[in-house]
Amino acid sequence: MATLGIHKDFLMEFAKLEKPVQRRVHEVFDKFQAHRHAGLHLEKLEKARDPRIRTIRINQFMRGVVLAPESGDSFLLLKVMPHDDAIAWAVKHRATINSATQGIELRNDVALERATAGVQHLTSPDANRLFGHVSDTDLIRLGIDADLLPLVRHLGTEAHLDALQKILPEQQHDVLAGLAAGMEPEDVWREVVQIQLERSSPSVTQQVSVAAGGDESAPPLGDDELSVAMARSQGRIALVSGPDELMEILAKPFDAWRVFLHPSQRRVAYRSTYNGPARVIGGPGTGKTVVALHRALHLARQLPRGAADESILLTTYTRDLATDLRNSLELLIPDEELRRKIRVVNVDALANEIVRATHKAPLKIVTDQKEITARWARIARRLAIDFTDVFLDQEWRHVVLAQDLRSPEAYLKASRSGRGAALGPLKRAQVWRAIDAFNNELRQADEWTFLQVCSEAARLLDGQGAARPYRHVVIDEAQDLHPAQWLLLRALVSSGPDDLFIAGDTHQRIYGNKVSLRSLGISVTGRSTRLRINYRTTQEILAWSMALLIGERVDDMDGGDEVLTGYRSTFHGAQPQTSGSGNKPEEIAGLVAQIEDWVKAGVAPREIGVAVRFIQLGKDIAQSLGQVGLPATVLGTSSAAGDGVRIGTMHRMKGLEFRCMAVAGVNAGVVPMRSAVTAEEIDSQQHREDLLGELSLLFVACTRAREALRVSWHGNPSPFLAVADAG
Repeated sequence: MATLGIHKDFLMEFAKLEKPVQRRVHEVFDKFQAHRHAGLHLEKLEKARDPRIRTIRINQFMRGVVLAPESGDSFLLLKVMPHDDAIAWAVKHRATINSATQGIELRNDVALERATAGVQHLTSPDANRLFGHVSDTDLIRLGIDADLLPLVRHLGTEAHLDALQKILPEQQHDVLAGLAAGMEPEDVWREVVQIQLERSSPSVTQQVSVAAGGDESAPPLGDDELSVAMARSQGRIALVSGPDELMEILAKPFDAWRVFLHPSQRRVAYRSTYNGPARVIGGPGTGKTVVALHRALHLARQLPRGAADESILLTTYTRDLATDLRNSLELLIPDEELRRKIRVVNVDALANEIVRATHKAPLKIVTDQKEITARWARIARRLAIDFTDVFLDQEWRHVVLAQDLRSPEAYLKASRSGRGAALGPLKRAQVWRAIDAFNNELRQADEWTFLQVCSEAARLLDGQGAARPYRHVVIDEAQDLHPAQWLLLRALVSSGPDDLFIAGDTHQRIYGNKVSLRSLGISVTGRSTRLRINYRTTQEILAWSMALLIGERVDDMDGGDEVLTGYRSTFHGAQPQTSGSGNKPEEIAGLVAQIEDWVKAGVAPREIGVAVRFIQLGKDIAQSLGQVGLPATVLGTSSAAGDGVRIGTMHRMKGLEFRCMAVAGVNAGVVPMRSAVTAEEIDSQQHREDLLGELSLLFVACTRAREALRVSWHGNPSPFLAVADAG
């Protein structure tokens, strides 16, 4: 039986082809199994660097590029391009086997020869060369081709390496990028090379088959070298064994790769077991959510026969993100019986369910923060204490609820680290009087806050003894969970192997909930993995966005600091645009013009996102788009339907991604939003934390972009933008 490999770059490019061309690709490769019977008319090329690279006619104007050996039944689909472009690409490239991983690589021989010749005149000393500290032996051991050493040796900066990204074999570029980022050769071996060699986890074929809706058994490999090399190229090539499977993948190429794992990710997701809580961290676009989804799948497969449905909890902090996880899980696991083993629900909803079951009645939840703050103000006036409403609310959330303090004696002894000015015993007694009064008001009105519900749910579960509702808990976007929510998560599952799997990035913390996992009895020492490669955002967008956070100290949830050093993207694109206007109508007009240009360039409206700080600006933008005939969807409103441009607050953009992203209304006084930042004279520490939260919110919005980013404002720009633009 013939085996067809699909290179990951082709899937991304296929999604951008015109629909008639996509249909012809379906028709042509529907016949690939019968290639020996003229199903495929593969044409050899004159003067080709690799005679195995052939082309095939798609229609009058388009050709496909295929790697097809002289013998054997394996093929690798590489490109579908306009006729002349396809021929030019095919004659320049050659397929080789990486000496370290034994996986397949594509080399642009012509461009590499020119680049090598172009650096021969450089005479800078080794001290000024990017890889002067790495020996030839290490480079070759890591899979760098010997004939590329002269080129590698003359690179002086990371910019020189970036300029070669499109022509270097991808695996070799990953190795060099890791070394350039400061990783030692042994670290690069473990994180880039070794993971390609590990064969204990399910094959890449199984992943794509599951994502595409096929069965979970891998198609048999042929005896030819190409099929073996393709199978070893995990994370870069998908194998399909029949036309139905091929059609399923090509029908939704973005979706198929949204749940596909790079080797560095799958090593974390498919590790047979962890002997306690495990964590994966990484910057935006590094695939933490994909890893969490695959970990849930792996755990479901490992459940003993007869295990109950919903034995595994997959959770996050908001209802919208839980819905996204549920949709992705359906894509990843077509098998409904297996999928039933995993329950997807956000933390607050689960806590409400647990407490409601005990109280035998719905809970009245107070969600309006303005109402909560007003209560604190009334209590402070009634008790005649010299504390602001904001201070009391934050002391209650960040100290009392965070540490589950239930008495004045416990509060008197409690640590207030990170809360600014110290409080003596008398001041603490005054604060506790206010907290006690606040709790009494809620009890008398039979009202709860979400955090109180979480604390109560944890108490109820702890009171059940050894009985816990789940075997495993997988947590996404962990950085935004409050300690009270963590206490609940810890109570949901018994301590032991594979109890908690945690995915998050504290640079994307947007709700100010700082936590020390260690202090809550959740130790991830020796079981924490950092992902460094961004698979969503171009290097230009990533670098611009990362500049926003330069100089900021961000904790890692485990007693240390988290840094963005070494994070890099796998592809390049245009520099982000920034645009200032004199007033709001001018800013909206410029934004609408940009979105029209994106659509004319072939970007579908649903692939465009617009983030705003206030929803009213979003509604105004939607109205202006409608006036020029462009559909728009305002997330979180009754109009949130259809395939239009997605418009939402920066908070609602968390977890989403778009080909093109606009962040609008980034004005002084709006970003950061004045009401979201504690006055420095009230609490200097909280003031800094609030500013960091607002900065992280802008960072999150900007890193939703895959290919293009536009940031705009009217009036004076946000002070946050000065650092990024200076970079």
